[in-house]
Amino acid sequence: MTTRQARRRPFPLGVHVTDDGIEVAVLATHAQAVDLCLFDEEGNERRVRLDGPVQGLFTAEVPGVRAGQRYGFRAHGVWDPEAGLRHNPAKLLVDPYARGHVGAMSYGPETYGHVVADDLTGNPYGPADERDSAGHVPYSVVVDTRDLAGPDPAANRPWMPWDRTVIYEAHVRGLTMLNEQVPAEHRGTYAGLAHPAVVEHLLRLGVTTLELLPIHASADEPHLVAKGLSNYWGYSTLGFFAPHAAYATAAAQQAGPAAVLAEVRSAVHALHEAGIEVVLDVVYNHTTEGGLPGQHVSWRGLDSTMYYVHDGGVPAALADVTGTGNTLDFRRAPVVRMTLDSLRYWATVVGVDGFRFDLAVTLARDADGFTPSHPLLVAAAASPSLDGLKFIAEPWDVGPGGWRTGQFPLPFAEWNDRFRNATRSFWLADLARAAHGLPGHRVRDLATRLSGSVDLFGFSDPPLVRGPVASVNFVTAHDGFTLADLVSYDHKHNADNGENNRDGSDDNRSWNHGVEGPVNPDSPAADIAPLRRRSIRNLFATLALSAGTPMITAGDEMGRTQRGNNNAYCQDNEISWMSWDLSARREDLLATARFLLALRRDHPALRSPRFYTGRPVTPGGRPDLSWFDATGTAFDHARWHDPSIRTLQMLRATEDDVVLLVISGSLEPVDVTLCGKPGDRWELAWDSVWEHPGEQRAAAIGGALHAAAGDVAPLEPLSMRVYLLA
Repeated sequence: MTTRQARRRPFPLGVHVTDDGIEVAVLATHAQAVDLCLFDEEGNERRVRLDGPVQGLFTAEVPGVRAGQRYGFRAHGVWDPEAGLRHNPAKLLVDPYARGHVGAMSYGPETYGHVVADDLTGNPYGPADERDSAGHVPYSVVVDTRDLAGPDPAANRPWMPWDRTVIYEAHVRGLTMLNEQVPAEHRGTYAGLAHPAVVEHLLRLGVTTLELLPIHASADEPHLVAKGLSNYWGYSTLGFFAPHAAYATAAAQQAGPAAVLAEVRSAVHALHEAGIEVVLDVVYNHTTEGGLPGQHVSWRGLDSTMYYVHDGGVPAALADVTGTGNTLDFRRAPVVRMTLDSLRYWATVVGVDGFRFDLAVTLARDADGFTPSHPLLVAAAASPSLDGLKFIAEPWDVGPGGWRTGQFPLPFAEWNDRFRNATRSFWLADLARAAHGLPGHRVRDLATRLSGSVDLFGFSDPPLVRGPVASVNFVTAHDGFTLADLVSYDHKHNADNGENNRDGSDDNRSWNHGVEGPVNPDSPAADIAPLRRRSIRNLFATLALSAGTPMITAGDEMGRTQRGNNNAYCQDNEISWMSWDLSARREDLLATARFLLALRRDHPALRSPRFYTGRPVTPGGRPDLSWFDATGTAFDHARWHDPSIRTLQMLRATEDDVVLLVISGSLEPVDVTLCGKPGDRWELAWDSVWEHPGEQRAAAIGGALHAAAGDVAPLEPLSMRVYLLA
């Protein structure tokens, strides 16, 4: 071995292959010693004492070790849980920088640092457990990334501009598990993502950017395992550099972590070849180790007080702003570095096109709370290897001051929960309230969301520079009801999760249209089915045609249901998987989704990269944005605040394109006097009353497609139209 002091170049963190063996570096600032533990196929262990510590690092060069070697760490030091120190050399620790893992997590007492009984209960401030955890936790694996086989997925990025971006949020397994066009051995895998049947579906739909739920290596929580369930979504990270091996094909898993990595890279490259970006949902805010009573598998054993936020009290307890039991401490430079190193790895080696940051407020908390100038955000924005990639923040966590929508800096976009709430309220919740004689929301909130949410994203330095594309608009996401369930259920139905229906949000803003759950064709309530389908079309059209960046949840374009489960995080089954079997009505919905996204693609007025000003685009031209009521009268202050107004016209214009949206949230038919300049001729491009866009042809035969400004157009209840300037 060669000590760190004898080298000119610092060791990179983790384990890296050299011409002669490996070089090793691990951070353990409070440890007295650290062993590198090398395991053969039979589980026999060889220990190598690392040099150090030097500035908290333990390092070594170990000759003769090659790619594929299984390893872990053991940390020696003080066991003083009340002071936050939890060194226990009986516990094999996963390398936080490992590029691959093999073996499964077990859930017995051996995986806990403190003594627990067979039912896993015990005192987390009690004595250290002396049982060896080797064989009960995954092994880290040495992966040589110096000369990876196959094409470079970072070399053929589509670089999709934000104003043309359409995001599709999907789960690696759930997307293809039920797709019979995908070979059985590729269903539910990385390879399945790039199958021609999947690529064709995404392209025909109009998707530009595939956002994948977490593919970082993850592990299930013990309470789920006890119920026979799993953390299907994967928001329980075990490693920030290793792909989750269970999503690879059986052949790749058998070949080892290098083959798993190759499969991920191959899928990303193939999607790039088709013009589709890949964005990863990344969970840097917490780890799988849970709260203090949780397992002892990596960060907790190496350097608990460095990696995790503690409350400052005695005995030491973890601060939790994530709702998972632990929070990574982004006041610490090593935590910021680990996150940046991970981002750069996935960007340069795997070639992904961006990241959606789960509970991103946690990542930007310093000693005083959230700050948009946090070192992590600044460093990510300034990193050359991340330049131009898409950054998307989930702008909240569960800590103090945790709601921060609109407050992240360039180049971050953000999930816009206000868009979700306003859209659901206008089309669903307000109608449910009206059925009970209760007032609804005013149209001004919906109008603000339709036009890009300048009230949230306009306050920047300089003002307005982020543009409406910073608003990632969504009506549904993995967390919550699907689009079909929003119109079919007033209440969550989460009994399958094993928590007596206590889990999941109660603020769904849904409307079952009078009957809870599915309605059969021969049911007395079958007459509500067409209105439910119209509501889906209204919701999807609002998403597709609003200013901002639309995000579609996989399967919503085909009416996917989760049977009323609005928190299916632990359902790795047909509740969560996407059904590809299409009835005639589901075919109609898919055709509608394709048509609406094509309208967005083809009309610049529907996807402006800049906030609207209400002023003419060119001298003497029409304003870029105008609002009118059902009589064709321009909105004034009083109309915006009139709760009885449920109909509005939105006129959007560029130099060469003019589009009119007419929206009626009324339960009664409404006659709308079409707005516009004298002489304007309008062509009806789409009506949410239509079950299929092909009904435009029938309307043409009936002479209902063309109208002039000032003409009266009768709108059916709860409907939406798109007019183009003829």
